Amino acid sequence: MVANFRQKEILDLARKDGKVTVDGLAEFYDVTVQTIRRDLSDLAQSGRLERVHGGAVIPSGVVNIVYEERRRLNEGGKKSIALACAQAIPHGASVFMNIGTSTEAVARELLDHENLLVVTNNLNIANILAQNHSCEIILAGGVLRRADGGIVGGLTVDMVKQFKFDYSVLGCSAIDADGDLLDFDGQEVMVSSTAIGRSRKVMIVADQHKFTRKAPLTICSLRDVDVLFTDGKLAPALSANCESWGTQVVTS
Repeated sequence: MVANFRQKEILDLARKDGKVTVDGLAEFYDVTVQTIRRDLSDLAQSGRLERVHGGAVIPSGVVNIVYEERRRLNEGGKKSIALACAQAIPHGASVFMNIGTSTEAVARELLDHENLLVVTNNLNIANILAQNHSCEIILAGGVLRRADGGIVGGLTVDMVKQFKFDYSVLGCSAIDADGDLLDFDGQEVMVSSTAIGRSRKVMIVADQHKFTRKAPLTICSLRDVDVLFTDGKLAPALSANCESWGTQVVTS
């Protein structure tokens, strides 16, 4: 296979799964690991992938990944996380849900729940849950962010402050090794932080790739969270911290 076609396929696989491994790609393409390392180096030099031990991931830093690409990252993992989270939410609950592809996955798993009140600053979640006719949906007002259907700003924060939620279901862009939840947009951080303060129980939905990514702004710490739903093992130090903080970790 010509290298540039293989590299395009490797990039597509990384976008789908969030990560590719040298050994896995070498076996898949029936080429040497040295060949794959050269492919990954080329993709890293062009900024399309970021090298990590044993493979590569979609890069992140101070700019977030395009929203449609985020939707395709680890779809299976997000679905299993969403199912576990939805099962922990009873019928008749009031729920806040923020912007993110993981929270959208949770919304799809709530379509059979009855008598929910859902407040969201995510147009996509509102459209998904519109199919659940027993769910009352309140869309928080504010400034529309066309790139991902998010609604942010001071008006959004003021509206969220008016509620007391049974649950907040929140996504984030990254989770640092010390347990800090991170994001890229200061306005979005304000909305999520406000929801945390107005919720009886805080749930975070984050797939395993969030632990390898970076973002510049802090939402809160996992010490402020009741339950973390994920699809990968936490590092031993972070797992121990969650236990000491009383943060439940549910791995699906």
